Amino acid sequence: MNAPAFPSGDTTALNGTIAAPSGTNRQLTLAIGIQWLTAIATLVLVLAPLGPILWQSLLDRPLYQPNAVLSFDNFARLLSDAGFLRAVATSFELAFTATAIACVTGVGLALFLERTDLPARGPFRLFALAPMYMSQLVNAFAWYLIYGPAGYLTLFGEKLIGVPPWDMYGIGGMAIVAGTSMTPLVYLFCSSSARMADATLEDAARSVGAGPLRVLWSVSLPLMRPSIIYAALLVFIGTLETLAVPLVFGRPVGLESFTTFLFSRGLGAITPDYGMVGAAAVLLLVLVAVLLVIQSVLLKGAGRFVTVRGKAQRPRRIALGALRRPVAAVFWVYFVLTLMLPLLAITLRSFTTFLTPLLSPLKVLTTDNYALVLGHPAYLRSITNSVIVASVGALVATLGIAVIALVAKRSAFRFAKGLEYLAMFPRAMPGIVAGIGFFWAMLLLPFAHWLQGTIWILMIAFAMRGIPTAYGAIAAALVQVGTELDQSARSVGAGWWKTCTAIVLPLVRPALFSAFTLLFLGFLKEYASAVFLYAPGSEIIGTTMLSLWSNGDTGAVAALSVIQIAITGVFVSLAHFVTRTNRDV
Repeated sequence: MNAPAFPSGDTTALNGTIAAPSGTNRQLTLAIGIQWLTAIATLVLVLAPLGPILWQSLLDRPLYQPNAVLSFDNFARLLSDAGFLRAVATSFELAFTATAIACVTGVGLALFLERTDLPARGPFRLFALAPMYMSQLVNAFAWYLIYGPAGYLTLFGEKLIGVPPWDMYGIGGMAIVAGTSMTPLVYLFCSSSARMADATLEDAARSVGAGPLRVLWSVSLPLMRPSIIYAALLVFIGTLETLAVPLVFGRPVGLESFTTFLFSRGLGAITPDYGMVGAAAVLLLVLVAVLLVIQSVLLKGAGRFVTVRGKAQRPRRIALGALRRPVAAVFWVYFVLTLMLPLLAITLRSFTTFLTPLLSPLKVLTTDNYALVLGHPAYLRSITNSVIVASVGALVATLGIAVIALVAKRSAFRFAKGLEYLAMFPRAMPGIVAGIGFFWAMLLLPFAHWLQGTIWILMIAFAMRGIPTAYGAIAAALVQVGTELDQSARSVGAGWWKTCTAIVLPLVRPALFSAFTLLFLGFLKEYASAVFLYAPGSEIIGTTMLSLWSNGDTGAVAALSVIQIAITGVFVSLAHFVTRTNRDV
């Protein structure tokens, strides 16, 4: 959006250029300095991983070696590599299938929970959003323990019928795990659209004899199309970026995805092929950017689906009648299979020496897994590091992103619009690509070597990835604060920076807290960008779980997973308490 207009039409007031009081020049200099510093810092942060990736993709040898020659051979080798082409095909097949699963279940949840009188809507809403708080890594491990080849229910079914009832290794299994973990995203976007539906349209359908399911299918669902398109493309992109699911359910049978290809060629190889990794990262980056452009183009006609107008009626819930209990039963089965059983399995595995239906868990109970995790310095340090990165990193990132939003939305900075676009660019940068880019940036930049192998580079990488999320929360609140408040402060001699920090930011404290909450949860769950950046001493929970998993120590993996879930639960509870308290004040 453009900088806010003032009643007088003088946007220069945002920079403190209203004439007169003493110190105006100093205030103006401070404002301009902060704005330029913010823009430059954001540019460096966003381009730091991008530049080395582009540069490496065009070099005939590792970028840290001298006498490198510019060449397109890396792209030629990549596009002629049969393994890469299979990985691309697998990634697209997985993304399409997972998106279909997520959209069907997410839209179904939104329609029935928000537009009907389905019983137990409160618990169902909590269950629908619960996977959002779990790392995809934890989710993949949990599914493996219950539905994998040696999973509890798999062995139980095999004992009953003589053969394994399913095989989670492959596109189908990966799509189910990825799709159900992405379902909350679809539900989140579509539920608000469903709640805002105009009841007159549904009443018109009922007046000509349409039943509840027909009303949902023919009236309510089409009106949600913009939300479905937006969510579907986010799920598609998220599935292309995911590392955990193909790592757990694809690699054991030789199925590589875009991300596991980068992972294996970058970390798994004895001699990493940096040129090919750089070229693959560039292609993935371009692909995600193109998908985001397609998303914006498809949503240009969203105005056709506006339903809330001056004469719109308050939405009323559609009575399901005899269908209430059967539909509720379907929902209970879905949540038990996709949420409760995987969580139960990973919790039980953390307290047992092994988990099998052939033996009661009570006979193999143990606390050895937690003793190992909490007693081993590296494992314990990964927990501590995760909490530090999530709390300190999220706090610093929130403050920095708040300044970015202030410059983009509450100043007359000449490049405010460009800064806003720059703040949203990290949406197109997958976590594993960001990790590779920052790793190479530390090799190229002489002053960055002290960051190598520390938790500070993890905070920086996570913060760059989190800019779009936090910026969206803060910027949306800033545009709701009237610019006349800036004018009033300016009239008594306050400069731009003083006005922003003393008046504007305190008014958007709920948005700042929301941004901090989103960043904390995102930092705590992040692992993909860290796999290229961590070193002994800077481990986090995600990287430690990957290491333990590769060594086959599922008990310790389960214990770390439960600890991460517990930390998340405590934080979400505290955040809910703070939010409710502030609302009551």
